[in-house]
Amino acid sequence: MDKKNDNKYATSFMRKEMLAFLGKISYSLIALAILVVFLSPLAYMVTTSLKTRDMIAQADSPILPMEAAVYEYEGKEVPILKVPDENGNTTSLAIIKKGREESIFIDPENPENGEITWEGRWRVLEPVREFSPQWDNYSYAWNQLNMPRLIRNTLIIAFFGMIGTLVSCTFVAYGFSRFRIPGKEALFLLLIATIMLPAFVTIVPTYILFAKLGWTGTFLPLIVPHFFANAYNVFLLRQFFMSIPKALDEAAMIDGAGPMQRLIYIILPQSVPVLVAVGVFHFIWAWNDFFGPLLYLSTKTELLPIAIGIQRFNAQFSARPHLVQASAFWGMILPLILFFLAQKVFMKGIVFTGVEK
Repeated sequence: MDKKNDNKYATSFMRKEMLAFLGKISYSLIALAILVVFLSPLAYMVTTSLKTRDMIAQADSPILPMEAAVYEYEGKEVPILKVPDENGNTTSLAIIKKGREESIFIDPENPENGEITWEGRWRVLEPVREFSPQWDNYSYAWNQLNMPRLIRNTLIIAFFGMIGTLVSCTFVAYGFSRFRIPGKEALFLLLIATIMLPAFVTIVPTYILFAKLGWTGTFLPLIVPHFFANAYNVFLLRQFFMSIPKALDEAAMIDGAGPMQRLIYIILPQSVPVLVAVGVFHFIWAWNDFFGPLLYLSTKTELLPIAIGIQRFNAQFSARPHLVQASAFWGMILPLILFFLAQKVFMKGIVFTGVEK
């Protein structure tokens, strides 16, 4: 009886283990399918950027940058085709004389074997393709875009705007999270309510203000406003600051630390993840910003950032999609590198609830 129960228990245990294993496999397959779908546009961009115009125009063009292989025979290039033999096997041969029902080939690997006569219609034969990435597309797009200038302009806008965002939002969030201010909750709700205000409502008055200040045609309208905080980043920072125990502040106060010292030596060292998250958020937003530079820098070609430069390049080379995709690659490579470098800290910053202290 005990042996029967043991067998029954072992069978039940194995069944549970098998179900758990199948469940893990199912989750992995679903995650892999989602990842493939998510990354497919990126894969298309990279493969297309490595092709030539002729590769893209071919109806039977493969996904990878492949071109028809050729063999140089008597000073001219002849195509290499997949030729079937009597046994049903295929051999890669270069056609040197085309005929309607009979053609002459030569083996490019062993040309000393002489000419090979093949009976059949050569037009139905599949060409041999070889992997041939066109790396020159990237250098051509880089030079045509004047990429160093575009990157310089974009970095100026993104970097100084990021500094302004971090400084201003940190001070505002620190005040809302640590000080007793009359009407603080109402002021915070009013600040959060500005998220609901459409940006297009403020375009005309802000443009008029900057025009009267003489800032149009400069970087100032794209940098200075970020030194006055914004609701979204203030909310993120405030929530993280509130998760830091106030006992640390009280201990520092007992030691004679003032508000600025508590911010610098207590709050900021523990808030590196959220500060990195806010900085990366703003940097990528500024890198991709199109409307602001278009509005304020359209008269200054030498100050245009990368988003406007790529758009103009795409309009000029719209009939050459391989160059358009190459320019898109240059536009995304730096934010992608930044994200991967800051990924570990960045993910800690955006998941700011339930942090153990």
